[in-house]
Amino acid sequence: MEKLPYRILLYYKYVHLDDYESYAAEHLAYCKSLGVKGRILIAEEGINGTLSGTVEQTDAYMAHMHAQEPFKDMVFKIDEHDGHAFKKLFVRPKKELVTLRYEKDLDPNKLSGKRLSPKEFHEQLQRDDVIIVDGRNDYEYDLGHFRNAIRPTVESFREFPEWIRANLPDAKDKTILTYCTGGIRCEKLTGVLLSEGFTDVAQLDGGIVTYGKDPEVQGRLFDGKMYVFDERISVRVNQTDEDVTVGKCHHCGTPTDHYINCVDDTCHLQHLVCDSCLDAHQGYCSDECLAHDTGSDVVPASN
Repeated sequence: MEKLPYRILLYYKYVHLDDYESYAAEHLAYCKSLGVKGRILIAEEGINGTLSGTVEQTDAYMAHMHAQEPFKDMVFKIDEHDGHAFKKLFVRPKKELVTLRYEKDLDPNKLSGKRLSPKEFHEQLQRDDVIIVDGRNDYEYDLGHFRNAIRPTVESFREFPEWIRANLPDAKDKTILTYCTGGIRCEKLTGVLLSEGFTDVAQLDGGIVTYGKDPEVQGRLFDGKMYVFDERISVRVNQTDEDVTVGKCHHCGTPTDHYINCVDDTCHLQHLVCDSCLDAHQGYCSDECLAHDTGSDVVPASN
C-alpha cells in the first residue's frame, strides 16, 4: 500500500517548564520555519499538540523535540494523510494544558490512575463489575464511544469534578475505567477521581487513538467513530466487521456520523446531520437559525 505524503502528529507530555511563555514564542518561530500547521498548547506543566506536515517536516519536528531533555521520551501518535489537516498554525501559552480549574493541584506524574494497554483495556471492558467513564465531552461521545460507557453530560472538561460528585456518589469502591482521545485528559481525570475518594481507577494508555491501531485488539467494542480536532472531524476506530454507526441526525434521528457546524455565524452549533437533512435544512441547526441568518420566515421542509 502506497504511503501518503503527509502525516498528522498527536502528542503530549506532562513535564515542568520554567519559562513556558518564552518557550511558546520560540516554539512558534521554529514551527513557522519548518512549515507545519496545527494547534500546540504550552504550559508550565508541559505540552499538548496536534499538527500536520509532510513526512520530512514531521520527521524533523519529532527529531527536534526528542533532542530536548524534557521531551526526549515523548510519544508521538502518527496518522498518514493526503494533505494538511489544519488551515493555520497556533502555538499558545496557557495556564493548563487541559482546562480543569480543580480546587486541588494535580500533577499526573505524582497522581493518576493505572495505565492499561489496549489488550488489558479490552479485557476489562468485558467485565460486568466495572464502570466505564468516557472522559470526553458529550458531543464526542455522541459520535462514537466504547460499548456500555457512561455518556458524560458535560460540555467542557472543567465540569467533570461536579459531574462525578453528582453521578457517581456510590461508586467509590467500584473499578472505574476511563478513556479519552489520546490520553491527556485521563491523566487529569483519574487524578480527580482518586482525589475524590475512588480507589480502583484505571485509564486506557494512549487513548482511543492507540486502541484503534493495536493489531490484536483492532478497535473492538468501540462503536461509531472517534471525534478529532482537525479538518478530518472523525476517524474510524473499530477495524472489524462489528463496526456500527451510533451517531444520530440532530433533525430526524437517522443514524449518521457526519458532523457540521451550523452555518449561522451567530451559532455555529456543531451537530450531526444526515444527507437528507443537510439538504433540507441548508446546513442550519434549527429553523430559528435559518430565519435569523436569511431574514426570512420561510422554513425548510420537514423530513
